Amino acid sequence: MKTLFAIVLIAGCALSTGAAAQNGLNPAAPPGCPETAQDLPMSALYGTWEARFEGLSGVATVRFGPHPDYAGVRGTIARAGTAVAAQLAGDIDDEGQLSLDESQDGRSISGNWAGPMAPGSCGKTFQGIWRNAADDSTRTFVLTKIGPTP
Repeated sequence: MKTLFAIVLIAGCALSTGAAAQNGLNPAAPPGCPETAQDLPMSALYGTWEARFEGLSGVATVRFGPHPDYAGVRGTIARAGTAVAAQLAGDIDDEGQLSLDESQDGRSISGNWAGPMAPGSCGKTFQGIWRNAADDSTRTFVLTKIGPTP
């Protein structure tokens, strides 16, 4: 009888541990948190963000506000070691990804950003691919909201 009780107890512990570990794989969003970027109001993108790029040291500062011509965002990215901030403009595309065009000179596109909202981030983190328009090289990026519009 004691052996059967021990087996049942061990099995119960093992099952509950496995279930707890699986719950941590995909964090649940808090109540009221948009599940996809398409559920975000565009104003949720307004504010100050930090951008990190694979293989590059330092953090870039991104600032977004409303775009004056369409329902999207417009802003700047200031990279460490760069004297002039590049311009950014974009929105959430039909696939639910953040889609941005970057311009070093305000006329031609120098880079493109595309990436989905990180699960459970409530629109405060996007992860994706940045593409350099000059040579088609790519880097992964993580864009994290750090504050409201200054």
